[in-house]
Amino acid sequence: MTPDDRLTAAIAANLADVRTQIAAAARQVGRTPDAITLVAVSKTQPIEAIVAAYAAGQRDFGENRLEELWPKVREAERRGLADIRWHMIGTIQSRKTGDAVGPLTLIHSVDRTKIAARLSRDALAAGHVMEILLEVNVSGEASKHGFTPATVLDEAAAVLALPGIRVRGLMTMAPFVDDPEAARPVFRALRLLRDELALRYPTAAWDSLSMGMSNDFPVAIAEGATLVRIGTAIFGARV
Repeated sequence: MTPDDRLTAAIAANLADVRTQIAAAARQVGRTPDAITLVAVSKTQPIEAIVAAYAAGQRDFGENRLEELWPKVREAERRGLADIRWHMIGTIQSRKTGDAVGPLTLIHSVDRTKIAARLSRDALAAGHVMEILLEVNVSGEASKHGFTPATVLDEAAAVLALPGIRVRGLMTMAPFVDDPEAARPVFRALRLLRDELALRYPTAAWDSLSMGMSNDFPVAIAEGATLVRIGTAIFGARV
């Protein structure tokens, strides 16, 4: 077996295991597994890992740096993987909002009204409307980006009025903890915040909750996640 064969087999096995866990977590709370989108976080992974995951049926991939994202998009297209759905999951600097405009399925990480406004401006200039999530720092950790729960409630109307973007829901990153149950209050708080926003602004979709990673995604699913961002459990440690 060649190294490429071993990589393909390992990633396929990991994906199968993750999908089994997603299905079990969904069914345990009366949800359908099809309601959860698995975003394979391929940041820092080589294109060969993406090709291996694609061969195992994975289509949604997440990157956190624009400088890494677009070369992978071009290389995937060159290799004939044209139906990949790319997600931007990392922080976007204000001077790089123009670089975030393009064939992305979803931007998860709009963390300030300023970024939303600049992204709207740049998307309009390029003839696009970008689908986005508002990132909320539910845990209040200084190391994390995002609106506070209070500011997202205060500023949502202004963001929703921007013409070059379409808000689909919220995203958060829970603290990394040994016990996944310790992250449950963060996930629940994001869901309740989404519900409040949906009541205040019913014309927006609010159908997406991006939360849960390799260490805690079953708990996130139990609390309503519609997108889970999983890297290590699929690809192994970052390279």
